[in-house]
Amino acid sequence: MDTNTINDPLSQQELEQLHAWWRACNYLAAGMIYLRDNPLLREPLKPEHIKARLLGHWGSSPGLSFVYTHLNRVINRYDLDAIFIAGPGHGAPGVLGPVYLEGTYSEIYPNKAEDEEGMQRFFRAFSFPGGIGSHCTPETPGSIHEGGELGYSLSHAFGAAFDNPDLLVTVMIGDGEAETGPLATAWHANKFLNPIRDGAVLPVLHLNGYKINNPTVLARIDHAELEALLKGYGWTPYFVEGDDPQQMHQKMAATLENCIREIRQIQAEARDNNRPQRPRWPMIVLRSPKGWTGPKEVDGHQVEGSWRAHQVPLPQARDDAKQRKQLETWLRSYKPEELFDEQGTLIPELRALAPRGIRRMSANPHANGGVLRRDLRLPSFRDYAVEIKRPGATLAGNTFPLGQMLRDILRANPHNFRVFGPDETSSNKLQAVYEASGKTWLAGTLPQDDDGGELSPDGRVMELLSEHTLEGWLEGYLLTGRHGFFSTYEAFVHVIDSMFNQHAKWLDIAEDIPWRAPIASLNLLITSTVWRQDHNGFTHQDPGFLDLVVNKSPSVTRIYLPPDVNCLLSVADHCLRSRNDVNVIVADKQQHLQYLDMDAAVRHCTKGLGIWDWASNDQGGEPDVVMAACGDIPTKEALAAVQLLREHFPLLKIRFINVVDLYTLSGESEHPHGLSDRDFDSLFTCNRPIIFNFHGYPWLIHRLTYRRTNHSNLHVRGYKEKGNINTPMDLAIENEIDRFSLTIDVINRVPGLLVSGAHVKEKMRDLQIDCRNYAYEYGIDKPEINDWRWSMD
Repeated sequence: MDTNTINDPLSQQELEQLHAWWRACNYLAAGMIYLRDNPLLREPLKPEHIKARLLGHWGSSPGLSFVYTHLNRVINRYDLDAIFIAGPGHGAPGVLGPVYLEGTYSEIYPNKAEDEEGMQRFFRAFSFPGGIGSHCTPETPGSIHEGGELGYSLSHAFGAAFDNPDLLVTVMIGDGEAETGPLATAWHANKFLNPIRDGAVLPVLHLNGYKINNPTVLARIDHAELEALLKGYGWTPYFVEGDDPQQMHQKMAATLENCIREIRQIQAEARDNNRPQRPRWPMIVLRSPKGWTGPKEVDGHQVEGSWRAHQVPLPQARDDAKQRKQLETWLRSYKPEELFDEQGTLIPELRALAPRGIRRMSANPHANGGVLRRDLRLPSFRDYAVEIKRPGATLAGNTFPLGQMLRDILRANPHNFRVFGPDETSSNKLQAVYEASGKTWLAGTLPQDDDGGELSPDGRVMELLSEHTLEGWLEGYLLTGRHGFFSTYEAFVHVIDSMFNQHAKWLDIAEDIPWRAPIASLNLLITSTVWRQDHNGFTHQDPGFLDLVVNKSPSVTRIYLPPDVNCLLSVADHCLRSRNDVNVIVADKQQHLQYLDMDAAVRHCTKGLGIWDWASNDQGGEPDVVMAACGDIPTKEALAAVQLLREHFPLLKIRFINVVDLYTLSGESEHPHGLSDRDFDSLFTCNRPIIFNFHGYPWLIHRLTYRRTNHSNLHVRGYKEKGNINTPMDLAIENEIDRFSLTIDVINRVPGLLVSGAHVKEKMRDLQIDCRNYAYEYGIDKPEINDWRWSMD
């Protein structure tokens, strides 16, 4: 194509039509923020036409719709399969406008029809009680990214592109968002994108200069420094800069065409030659004024091109006649009478500019991933079982068999399943996955790299020391219809607290949206847990992620603490089959005692909790005490306490209960997995003391059970924020989850033992002192502690 065509690709007619479509987008964006009635300004603007409470963000909306408008052009020209991700948090008006003009919004929400009445309802619903939010929420057709918290748009985009070879994901990154740590790291995702098997990500960094009321860093460094930064990240940046709409349309059209051709050339060369080398993918830097095409000045202050355009440029338009007149002038500057016919429908020549059917970004099935989701081909989890001849007598690593199962899932699902972890896959004993797949990597390699897991452009194990980026990849992967599994250290899963929050909220809303098909659940394995972080110290001891999970909607959150390998395998199989949930599995990676054969494990996990008859001696009567445990180490210590109690008090009737599904402790009205009060009372009794040994912070159990009949007799032991460089037993004693503390607790709580058990209490305290002295002398626990096995007949 000749230079003139490349540099000036739009004919005058194309330019005018493109600009008119963008004008319509901007009119709708402003109308959403301001208008409750008179949507097409068929009469002079009156106070009652304006919303009493003005909410929404104008500043980034014109830039968003500008890019969306031009993407539609290249989608039509090149028949692209594309979706659009809006990074700027409150930029929904700039996306909702194009979605409405494409007709998708009215198809999904027929009461928001493409006419004057439908437009009025469309405007009124925005940031209005009972309506929609100012982000690209789940209700927004074409959205997989709400942007309620900034920083995750680019990682979501890459997650969407993985294993989608024909998909183009254009992601608009706000310059405020670009200041966040997660976004800064996500630029490196280009080292993991395989041009043969994956789609393409086209970032558009939008420099409009300001955040809420401060300038942005990347907008204030000089051009050469910004270009060097982006090139250093491995991108080829193309700049589109200015404020004159006519010139900017030509620049963007030319630049976008060049980027599309460059992407296609990169993909064609890699696919034709089967050489998945890392290219320098193109990206766009769009520099345009904040609040572009809006009011230039309000009450003597600059608005367009300043921070004052960020939210509502004319905040007093309803009550202030001067601002109301300025608002009307602004809205009429878009000439809505030229854009919409008498019925309020976009005129035919502009309607023809939008793509058709599923080529519309608002109707692309990848943005409603559940319609593309296919169930995983799963091996039988029973094939990986650990043989159990006697409960509590066998040691095994809990997570290693799970790694073998994940290995075979990778083999059976080569195009829609990936494993994610921050440089800890081997550390978490899941290294069997490398037998099926290497680690995804397109950056440079050295010969010694493969000693411990092959680095491969075709790898399906995603490792990067950024939990933020990994979580974003996984969410984007799931939201576009695929499946994944994420493992990370318990103490540092907190890095993604906010990302988990946002995804859980998305799922909660999506479940109430009929047209959003269910997606695969987000599965998190939390390992390297608090009770085996004695060697790493206080910083690595934090089981508090569970408390955060319980804050979220019970319709989408699940927490499992399997006590052994076979329970872990059963739980993992269930989670990988589930939909629209966030499944949190807590299982340590070290060697642990094994308790249940596979049949017993399946029954136990199906119930969620239950009595272990082999560890109880209250059959046929009522117990004197209930000993309950949740988590691998708490289960072991509780069982050891039961053994001590039965040795010293053979007539004491003990019921042992293990909890694997934490939410069973909730009432049935509070969580779908909650036990009925009758079932709970039957298990835990109505009046007997309950000693509950818990993996996490003890108050979480009280929170879940506060309404239960016997709550006043529930005594929980768990992590109490006490620890340092300890041995495992020393750490347990510090937090009173050890067998000796539990034995003492029972003596204190059971009537008749308080006095008669004094000698045993003294012995337990002596044993604690001996254990701690031994640990401080030799640096390890006593052999009888490490070698303990369950041995009651």
